[in-house]
Amino acid sequence: QVQLVESGGGLVQAGGSLRLSCVASGRTFSNYGMGWFRQAPGKEREFVAAINWRGISTYYADSVKGRFTISRDNAKNTVYLQMNSLKPEDTAVYSCAADYGSRLSREPEEYDYWGQGTQVTVSS
Repeated sequence: QVQLVESGGGLVQAGGSLRLSCVASGRTFSNYGMGWFRQAPGKEREFVAAINWRGISTYYADSVKGRFTISRDNAKNTVYLQMNSLKPEDTAVYSCAADYGSRLSREPEEYDYWGQGTQVTVSS
């Protein structure tokens, strides 16, 4: 089992920045690829970004490319999502997920463990 706990969400004005963190416990964190997803009210879960187990390869949704950066620190069992130039349409609950296959996938069903999520609200 892997337990994931997100933090860093909050209320920010459009154009602002937030950094989300996801701390993992349980099995060896460096064995897992990690992803960030988001879900807005009334909408389906949406892929945001993914990073492989070594932190060398990353993959982004087109909607966040150039504004968001995913990174990880395996020594701290933590994955981050730096979000800049935030827009009201970025408002959602953001969740991290762990994939034992480290496939850099955008498909939620390919992830094995999920956190509870943290709310991000961007005001206009």
